[in-house]
Amino acid sequence: MTARPSVLFVCVKNGGKSQMAGALMRLEAGGSVDVHTAGTAPGAALNAESVAALSEVGASTDGEYPKPIDPDLLARVDRVVILGSEAVVEPLPGMRAEIETWETDEPSQRGIEGVERMRLVRDDIRARVLRLRSELDTQGVQQ
Repeated sequence: MTARPSVLFVCVKNGGKSQMAGALMRLEAGGSVDVHTAGTAPGAALNAESVAALSEVGASTDGEYPKPIDPDLLARVDRVVILGSEAVVEPLPGMRAEIETWETDEPSQRGIEGVERMRLVRDDIRARVLRLRSELDTQGVQQ
């Protein structure tokens, strides 16, 4: 029996993109991946437009809230994914995972705002989550 793979999604406020990635991975992986989210400077609440865009595809943020990075968690997860270029995570000695960055679509740079923006961000993150899930599934078979 192998342990479930684990992933930590990080953004600055842990209210939007990292929460989206976490909710989408939980939806797509159906419990086969331990999913965590955190922020480098957590905000006060989840982004309401982000939560609404997630609910449209059946992904939930129930019980989630913005939280800081737990160094113990950072050291033991299998994958660390930073969403966007604003967040910076310093590696810890002995970390299991390399830190990767997803430069996600930012529709606001093209003048797209509101719910339409969030849907495009969600869909970009979802495609990346699906690729990551496939990688984690493949790695689990090899262990």
